[in-house]
Amino acid sequence: MRDIDDSQAPLLDHLIELRQRLIYSLIAIAIAFGACFYFSEQIFAFLVQPLLAAGQKRIIFTQIFEGFFVQVKVAFFAAMMLSFPVIANQLWQFVAPGLYRSEKRALFPFLLATPVLFLMGAALAYYVTIPVALHFLLGYQGNLGGVQQEALPSVANYLSFVMQFLFAFGLAFLLPVLLMLLELAGIVTRTQLVSARRYAIVAAFALSAVLTPPDVWSQMLLAIPLVLLYEIALIGIWFTERKRARNAPPEEEDEAKA
Repeated sequence: MRDIDDSQAPLLDHLIELRQRLIYSLIAIAIAFGACFYFSEQIFAFLVQPLLAAGQKRIIFTQIFEGFFVQVKVAFFAAMMLSFPVIANQLWQFVAPGLYRSEKRALFPFLLATPVLFLMGAALAYYVTIPVALHFLLGYQGNLGGVQQEALPSVANYLSFVMQFLFAFGLAFLLPVLLMLLELAGIVTRTQLVSARRYAIVAAFALSAVLTPPDVWSQMLLAIPLVLLYEIALIGIWFTERKRARNAPPEEEDEAKA
């Protein structure tokens, strides 16, 4: 209890600290946004590479202000990615004084794993899923009943398309972190998750059908990693259960066996 008692503070002090953490986070976002807006054209050029690789050489905007707002969205999207370590650090510094020392040791690895898993999911979407989806969707160009059909995507629609994939895959890859945190909080158990495996597989394919284009390959590219991540979470929970059992006091271990 001493590690919590030593950090106790009045409610007003907590609110002042929360405001300070929010200000630091907003400053980090603002600085990152300014830098990303300056390089917004280069960032969008990177995001548009899958479209170019799919054979689409032309992209348009249909409203006068659309080109400007696309650069703003690109800059904000990149700024949130760049400033996430600062935001996570401020959140950790605000929450950590209210945690036991053992809870700090347990949660810190999850904090480090979150950006890594998100970037892994976004990378899978950018380098694999988006190109596959674009090849499928742009394949409908050509002669259609005597009428020439040509795709002319707008910059805003394409940016929304790419961001939907990046965020969907990035968040999906956070599934092990979410499940392990739920188990750590006592909301679910490994036994419950194992018994719910068949429902999780069905949910993974249903979610992929909603978030990806209606071709089988794009859906499989999201559903299969989700199922694998579910199994990885079960393995991680098994290791954490064994570690807790080894570190548990003898009397607690006897109660668990009873």
